[in-house]
Amino acid sequence: MLSKIVNWFKPLPDVELLTDEQQIKRLYRSWRIKMFFSMYFGYALFYFTRKNLDIIKPVLINSGVFTVEQLGTIGFVIYLTYGIGKFLSGTIADRCNISSIMATGLFSSSVINILFAFLPQLQHIFPFSITFMAAFLWGLNGAAQSMGFPPVAKGLVYWFSPSERATKWTLWSSSHTFGAFFVAQLISLLLWLKCGWQMAFLVPAAMGIAYSIFMVYFMADTPKSVGLPAIEIYRNDVMPVKQEKEDMTQWEIIKKYVLTNPFLWALALSYVFIYYVRFATLDWATTFLNQERGFTEAAAASAASAMPFLGMPGGIVAGYLADRWFGGRCTQMNLIYLAILAASCWGFYKVASPNAFWMTAVFAAMIGFFVDGPQNLAGGVQASRVTVQKAASAACGFTGMFGYFGAMLSSKGAAYISQAYNWKGVYVSCIIACILAGVCIATTWKKEAASTDK
Repeated sequence: MLSKIVNWFKPLPDVELLTDEQQIKRLYRSWRIKMFFSMYFGYALFYFTRKNLDIIKPVLINSGVFTVEQLGTIGFVIYLTYGIGKFLSGTIADRCNISSIMATGLFSSSVINILFAFLPQLQHIFPFSITFMAAFLWGLNGAAQSMGFPPVAKGLVYWFSPSERATKWTLWSSSHTFGAFFVAQLISLLLWLKCGWQMAFLVPAAMGIAYSIFMVYFMADTPKSVGLPAIEIYRNDVMPVKQEKEDMTQWEIIKKYVLTNPFLWALALSYVFIYYVRFATLDWATTFLNQERGFTEAAAASAASAMPFLGMPGGIVAGYLADRWFGGRCTQMNLIYLAILAASCWGFYKVASPNAFWMTAVFAAMIGFFVDGPQNLAGGVQASRVTVQKAASAACGFTGMFGYFGAMLSSKGAAYISQAYNWKGVYVSCIIACILAGVCIATTWKKEAASTDK
């Protein structure tokens, strides 16, 4: 039984390479499209089974299921398990089959969502408080969710070469905001139909289970597993960082190119502050608008959905401009985006009002647009550029782990700051975080320039 489980996750073996150039070109194009969109919609559905809780928060508060403090605790737990799990999954994903690990994560998350919908009933069965059970289940969800991004990072590195990766990576990264936007619209519709808060978990769960089955049968692993040459050979491209010795063990690779890599540490620290801004604004937007500024629950969800909606083009534009203007280097674009992001956070706080719905939505959209650039570039594209191919998932998992330490701060910290210093303090803290993130990212300026010149 154990051997079957291990074999399920093992990388697909290399097969005999094709020699017909036209066939290679045709199959590469087909597989790149299939892999890209399978990973795109798959990761979007990970957001359906995670961000649904944040959208439904005002309903849970107003109906007395949870308090703001309890929701802050639940958020803290998922970000803790997700952050740690992201690094662990990253180290595993480099040695696993992309489709198996991603499908398992989405399926597990969907099942946990079903259990979460029946929390009141479970409380009658188990002798624990509803807060403990909710935090426990959502903590397990964080572990399942951590299996989403690392296999995608591996897929992007193995199927797309460095010279095109900023554009392709940020185009894929719009799946974050695609998922966050459409789950907000889905839940707004369910609220309008008066379906009850439980459906905000059951409907995304059904979608996740169906798609996880689809991924198992539709996705591949690496190009060599389907008879295609490595991407750097196919596109006549090179990795910015080359592995010193081919016979290094996986632990030696991780130790040298991840754990003792100073530039990866700088990006990881920047991710703490970027993710703090991202989730302090996104997770608490509906609560801020409803509790502080008097928006209805549906109007708060609708206005806040502009944040992920404009995040989609925001990340794509950042990647395109990084490739077009800076030869794939990301430091410059990140600093530009962070400066405008800080101003957008302050603008959102100042204008938010039911009588200024569209201006509120515009500033929410600006936050989404300008936070997605650094979020996609710093911990993804840049992380893959300052390490070797065989450590790409681990590197992205490493930065991701630190990012979710920032998310933990946003969950519990923003709840505390809003109580102690009101919501103005929350948005001031976001501005400070933008500045600190910029300082960390600026330290990679010369490293990126050197790697591009090689």
